[in-house]
Amino acid sequence: MKYFYVEPIVVGELDEGTVMDVSVHPPIVNKLVFQVDGWPGDVLVASFPCFLITEEAKFALQQAGFSGATFADVEITISDNFRDVYSDVKIPPLVWLKIEGEAGHSDFGIASDLRLVMSERILDVLDALGLPMASFKPFDDRSGHTDLGRE
Repeated sequence: MKYFYVEPIVVGELDEGTVMDVSVHPPIVNKLVFQVDGWPGDVLVASFPCFLITEEAKFALQQAGFSGATFADVEITISDNFRDVYSDVKIPPLVWLKIEGEAGHSDFGIASDLRLVMSERILDVLDALGLPMASFKPFDDRSGHTDLGRE
């Protein structure tokens, strides 16, 4: 199976009320409050060390079956900039995508350089729903093998 580094667009930041252990790297987030600053429409977005997906994408992943991630609730807040610039944009319901798998083995994983790694079949599911701002590169599992295919 092919795997890819996936770099989702950053649309905001962790907000006040987020509970996180910063004594480790990457920090471990126990409660996520996410402040949205802009919305391009991608079904997968990020702000280190967290990833969010739309509810539509969650349901599509559940139908496809996947490994290496779970879902959790997220509290969404809106920045003043968003209110001023994107007042007519509606943010879809979002879910926290908690990555727990092994990069290059599970459908979702975090590489040693802390980038998101996703299997091609799951990337195809999310890409079909809309990832226009994300970037993709073949995942190099560091064993000397680079899985080429999609760029």
